[in-house]
Amino acid sequence: MTDFFRTGLLALALAASAALGAEPAALLAFDSPEGLGRLARAGAKADFPALANQFEPQSNIAFCGPTSAAIVLNALYAQRGNAPRDRSRLRPDDQKHLPEGLDLSLPRYTQESVIERGPKSRAQVLGEPLTINGKVIHDGGFQLRQLAATLRANGAATRVVVADATVTDAQIRADLIGNLELPGDYVIVNYRRDAVGQPGGAHISPLGAYDRESDSVLLMDVNPTNAGWVWMPVDTLIRGMRTFDTVENRGYLLVSAP
Repeated sequence: MTDFFRTGLLALALAASAALGAEPAALLAFDSPEGLGRLARAGAKADFPALANQFEPQSNIAFCGPTSAAIVLNALYAQRGNAPRDRSRLRPDDQKHLPEGLDLSLPRYTQESVIERGPKSRAQVLGEPLTINGKVIHDGGFQLRQLAATLRANGAATRVVVADATVTDAQIRADLIGNLELPGDYVIVNYRRDAVGQPGGAHISPLGAYDRESDSVLLMDVNPTNAGWVWMPVDTLIRGMRTFDTVENRGYLLVSAP
């Protein structure tokens, strides 16, 4: 996911659009009347309440992966009270006027803490070169399998689905809908924005619901500064996932407790 360090996103979007053929189907803003109506009528929205309750935006452009991971991990585990405490956002002076022994931190996963247990260092997530298949490259952000390994290192179970020629559109659609119909497991998708009609490059976010009437999923975008939550046609999302990222195609993760 090195794209976010590159300039010329508009040129990339135009080139990708021409290469991929027809324009993707239009996206619908979640906060529109029809967007809210889709959520109301959606039959597969078991994941939405927990994800919405734990939602937070990414703190920088490289952290869409760790932010998605933190949201899902908190949806799985935060209510248990045994999540790790991340004190990295506290300054040394923050506690000097508080009673002795009072801990300001909360037991919850953060964008910073999930990285600490994963295979990539914070510096590598932010672009420090690393070696992949014998080649030194800049691999900022997270590839699909790297994010899966990070989730597992933080106590979750994952199933990695790479959207390549071995998996059909029908299988992908069934996976997404089946997951969104049941509580306690979650979907994180890895796709290219410029392949789905949005400006930008590689991105990661969780899904919250599926509306059968429009055949669209609610993409809970972790970068609402640039793009709010949208209903995205499933065919459009699949198009965005069937794009190449460093060593293989993008795809999605099915995440649950072990």
